[in-house]
Amino acid sequence: MTKKKLALEVIDRLKKEYPDSNCTLAYDKAWQLLVSVRLAAQCTDKRVDMITPILYEKFPSVEALANAPVEEIEEIVRPCGLGNSKARDISACMKMIHYEYKDQVPDTMEELLKLPGVGRKSANLVLGDVYGKPAIVTDTHCIRLCNLIGLVDNIKEPSKVEKELWKIVPPEEGNGLCHRFVDHGRAVCIARRPNCSACCLKDICKYGKTQ
Repeated sequence: MTKKKLALEVIDRLKKEYPDSNCTLAYDKAWQLLVSVRLAAQCTDKRVDMITPILYEKFPSVEALANAPVEEIEEIVRPCGLGNSKARDISACMKMIHYEYKDQVPDTMEELLKLPGVGRKSANLVLGDVYGKPAIVTDTHCIRLCNLIGLVDNIKEPSKVEKELWKIVPPEEGNGLCHRFVDHGRAVCIARRPNCSACCLKDICKYGKTQ
């Protein structure tokens, strides 16, 4: 089976297994998603979703966060870890969105990558979830599962995994597939102890076939 055919089969099966997959971070607006993704670095989505309501209660808009003292942002986001650097990035990012983009999060990869603290993962998430554009979010689940399944061959660098997936995944399927990778990685293909016997991909997965 070619990688492209494998990708289509994986997409089809995971769609049936997880028909309602969405971003696991809670947000109402594009700028809030950027904040949440930055806070999620080396932190669980569950903890981020506990902290962001407190942050937004005090700073309810792009303008409010842009004008907030970094120290006050840090005090709130500290439980997410790396509080100082995350607070600085959030402050700088909101300043740029407020002053250069008039409170509107840009909708192109090029412009999103100019925002402080925003990498391709964050940018793709915004493009796919907020603007409905083709996107592939190569988070840890995506990278791990793609290597186990055989969609990529021993590639761990996010940008390289993304590049390879663009070759085999239909543009309109990328965003949903990556959300389903997260759900499958948490429910079945768990790091260090994949439950292959319960996996809907076992017979087509490179790793599953060996179990």
